[in-house]
Amino acid sequence: MSEGIAHNWQLGFQAAASPVMERIDGFHDFLLVVITCICVFVLALLAYCVVRFRESANPTPSTTSHNNVLEVVWIVIPILILAVIALPSLRLHYLEVEIPPADLTIKAIGHQWYWEYEYPDHGNFGFDALMVEDEDLQPGQPRLLATDAPVVVPVNATVRVLVTASDVLHSWAVPALGVKMDAVPGRLNETWFQANRTGIFYGQCSELCGVRHAFMPIEIHVVEQGDFERWIRQQQQQAGIDPAREDAS
Repeated sequence: MSEGIAHNWQLGFQAAASPVMERIDGFHDFLLVVITCICVFVLALLAYCVVRFRESANPTPSTTSHNNVLEVVWIVIPILILAVIALPSLRLHYLEVEIPPADLTIKAIGHQWYWEYEYPDHGNFGFDALMVEDEDLQPGQPRLLATDAPVVVPVNATVRVLVTASDVLHSWAVPALGVKMDAVPGRLNETWFQANRTGIFYGQCSELCGVRHAFMPIEIHVVEQGDFERWIRQQQQQAGIDPAREDAS
């Protein structure tokens, strides 16, 4: 089981566990190359100007005030750079907002200060997910991130997440899955993810929502399809839902 969590002295993003996060990671690396090239070019240009046009080498400075070719170049090149950045950026944005046909729908409701979840495709059972306090942590549970009732989804399934809030603005975010969506009272936003490996993935509310904003974690368990179906049956039994009736409907 892989674990989606930040580690001490980590550089870069958490290891991608979804197609969206893989694209975000690749786009980030691409931008890093572009920015590095720009910085190196500007640094080299400044160094050249310092050496070439120092006072000792130019006792009589040039009186040139305009250069049409140079002015066109420094306008066109930034436009071309932005165009090169814009194309993959728009493709990534489309991938994030265009939700494919979903295998499963989950509703996440933000409260001060915990998350409530509903599974409308499986009898609409629901549960609250509260942070595990320090004194109740079990071995292997990360502090401030573990919850008493994790979200469970099957691996390689397209999961649509409906996000809203009951009181103030919240934000449902899981870095390893490349998902972040604001929870707005009175509004239903939607996002999606597709975990491509099993494991436990953690996130937090990413909108300043009050005094316990830092104690509103998200815990997602990505499991095999058979394990997911067994978990669904257990949840339905606890909620008093007849699985046979739900399957028939």
